[in-house]
Amino acid sequence: MTELQRILAALRRDGLDVESVEDGALVHEGDSSVALYAEEAESGGVLVRLHLDLNLYVDEEAMTDVLMGINLMNQSLDYGTLILDPLETDDEDDETPVEGLDESITFAVLGRSVLWLQNVEERELLRLREHLTRFERELSEAVERTLHGEKGIRA
Repeated sequence: MTELQRILAALRRDGLDVESVEDGALVHEGDSSVALYAEEAESGGVLVRLHLDLNLYVDEEAMTDVLMGINLMNQSLDYGTLILDPLETDDEDDETPVEGLDESITFAVLGRSVLWLQNVEERELLRLREHLTRFERELSEAVERTLHGEKGIRA
């Protein structure tokens, strides 16, 4: 059994809704899904990478303001970080510009985190479960406060 399979089995035993995907898993937490990937670390142990798609998209024109806001939000996060990831278009092979089409780049706002586990024994799996839960909650709450709070971040 691989490290990833052992981790997924432990999460399922704890009652989490886990769905296997190609090279990782989706852990469903409330309305969101955290992508989880595990690999052996070069120095021993296991690296677990977490990825949370927040379904927020930013146009290139708003980049400066959004980057300042994300930097401020990241300062208050303990279990992850927010990043901007450029979205790839399906028309990359087509080099002919389409008249009237906005050629600006769109970015997705994503949450990322990495956790190193010494091994995949119960004590370390408890750390992973805590990290996973707090990662999703912390990032979702930070974004929610910013978007809907009275004192939203203003860059």
